[in-house]
Amino acid sequence: MAITPPTAAAWVPQHATMTALRKAAEECRGCELWEPATQVVFSSGRARAPVVLVGEQPGDVEDKQGVPFVGPAGRLLMAALDEAGFDRSDLYLTNAVKHFRFRQVGKRRIHEKPELAHVRACRPWLTAELQVLKPQVVVILGASAASSLLGKDFRVTQHRGEVIEVDTDAGRLRVVPTVHPSSVLRAPAGTRSEARAALVADLRVAAGAYQVG
Repeated sequence: MAITPPTAAAWVPQHATMTALRKAAEECRGCELWEPATQVVFSSGRARAPVVLVGEQPGDVEDKQGVPFVGPAGRLLMAALDEAGFDRSDLYLTNAVKHFRFRQVGKRRIHEKPELAHVRACRPWLTAELQVLKPQVVVILGASAASSLLGKDFRVTQHRGEVIEVDTDAGRLRVVPTVHPSSVLRAPAGTRSEARAALVADLRVAAGAYQVG
């Protein structure tokens, strides 16, 4: 007997506003990640922001606060976005997976990369967000976000810093792939400044790919 893959589709309201999507996501049971997590971490930013940034999943700090990109990687990203010339009011921040996946080690919760099944299960939320937002450009942060929007075979390292037009479940999008900011934090100390500069350079490409106002 075929096993039905997990999906959030049943919880995603059709033709909804962003407020309705955020509210509905609180009840999502589309995969098992909701149960150990503190809460859903949906998004931040205004509903008509021209730039959408898509990361992997919330981390420990984000899971506790309910807001994406407020932990160490998020703080690095915000500084890099400022350096790249973005106005933060132009940004909408979200993740490919809306719940924190982790393993418990004593009192610590250790991040675990979401599986492809989790990314696929959560894709209806990201599709619905993008259909509401209709952004001018989407910045893809890392492999999980790329897998959600561009398929599991897309390689960020081969296309980072490029403006690419693609057809997705949310319609035709202009995307700029780059690494997730957590990869900069994991880089060896001797190469961290170079890794950060490369991230900023990619973000500058995205900053030039949309019109303010």
